[in-house]
Amino acid sequence: MSKRRVLFLCTGNSARSQMAEALVNAFLGDTWEAYSAGTAPAAQVHPLAVQAMAEVGLDISTQQPKHLEVFRGQDFDQVITLCDSAASQCPFWLGRGRQVHMAFPDPAAATGPEAERLALFRQVRDDIREQVLTYLRRVEAEGNGKPSLHL
Repeated sequence: MSKRRVLFLCTGNSARSQMAEALVNAFLGDTWEAYSAGTAPAAQVHPLAVQAMAEVGLDISTQQPKHLEVFRGQDFDQVITLCDSAASQCPFWLGRGRQVHMAFPDPAAATGPEAERLALFRQVRDDIREQVLTYLRRVEAEGNGKPSLHL
């Protein structure tokens, strides 16, 4: 049986979508293959995202932000947007794949002392791990790619 494919989209592809990609590949990699992209990719993965993921044993230091055009025309079972702002400001996927929106705050936009910003990266990482992995497990359990849970 081939793996299901999931694409995570956000604007900068520097934090939320990179963390989601790594978490899915690490914890659901037997059945899911995750990718990430953005509409306006940042120059690099945010250093605090790298640090927050290293704390849970995942190295994303070599990842690079990618433009969603890299994946245009490819089929995905699920396309998940992760923007916390209004859905109209998140990227839209025009290819094949069920699109779902899951809102998470953008830790890369946080200001203040580094310790507070890192705490937000950790919280977003943990929330993505809980919500996204639970959602994809549900999709897989239902076997049809269309979970009954409406997000």
